[in-house]
Amino acid sequence: MEQRNEPMNPPAAERKKRILSGIQPSGTPTLGNYIGAMRNWKLLEDQYDCLYMIADLHAITVRQEPAKLRAQSLQMLSLLLAIGLDPEKNVLFFQSHVHQHAEMGWLLNCFTYMGEMSRMTQFKDKSAKHADNINCGLFTYPVLMAGDILLYQANLVPVGADQTQHLEICRDIATRLNALYSGVFTIPEGYSPKIGARVMSLQDPKRKMSKSDPEDCFIGILDTPDTVRRKYRRAVTDSDAQIRFDPENKPGVSNLLSILCALTGETMESLVASLEGKGYGDLKNAVTEATVETLKPIQERFGQFIGDKAYLESVYREGAQRASRIAERTLSKAMKKIGFVAK
Repeated sequence: MEQRNEPMNPPAAERKKRILSGIQPSGTPTLGNYIGAMRNWKLLEDQYDCLYMIADLHAITVRQEPAKLRAQSLQMLSLLLAIGLDPEKNVLFFQSHVHQHAEMGWLLNCFTYMGEMSRMTQFKDKSAKHADNINCGLFTYPVLMAGDILLYQANLVPVGADQTQHLEICRDIATRLNALYSGVFTIPEGYSPKIGARVMSLQDPKRKMSKSDPEDCFIGILDTPDTVRRKYRRAVTDSDAQIRFDPENKPGVSNLLSILCALTGETMESLVASLEGKGYGDLKNAVTEATVETLKPIQERFGQFIGDKAYLESVYREGAQRASRIAERTLSKAMKKIGFVAK
């Protein structure tokens, strides 16, 4: 396998901005993950220097079955390839294959305060869901997440509304280190897509669609057409029987309209006009067909990649090598600044 070299410090005017994003291998991503984040990743690869990390270290804050974790990690890599990410243009890797993540996480732990971590809302939420396993990793994983971002000197980080607090603590930690040791880290900014950023639960449309919810609440990227049809048929609407976009008073109908807009590219106005005089069954049929058509080619490509273990191994091994070269430069710089003896 031919090894590619990383570019040697191109002039600032020529250097692309760098984006890092991570996704945990804890179950199949939802249609919300795809619309809100994953499909946009493909659109970024020519404009930015992109790294996409399968965050398997983050996954173990919740107890995992070893065989299942390995299988889901390979499935996630296959899905990243299936949505069209080119491993020649993007760096695709497993977080656990780049040892600098754990090392940077420890360094940053020593510059992060208990009070800052105790204010993290996701720690409170996950502690309530996993009361029998409130571990230290669950408490400090925003620091590891900060290390993930800062290791690669990322300029931009795609974030949803539930992750903005973690990006803010990352920025705070980086600013603190930079004030102490001057110019260690790039301060990252959030990146949010303009459309389709938030898909809601099919059963509770006031809440974001999540793969950790009961199965009827979300559409999985690998759901069969029959499963997609069944889930949409059961999706919550209302008794008004009028199709219009009104998130406050008609959250279920508005959610289905938002999904349909995101998948077809139509404007909300033209979509609502085309459904005038029709019933909720017609809306559900339309969003079903759009979803099935969107997912079909992804599922076909996924089947090809997941069956080619040799190719997957070549992708993740080379991705780890490329990621490690970038990460090591930052880690070595940080350790030197802090005062460690060079290797």
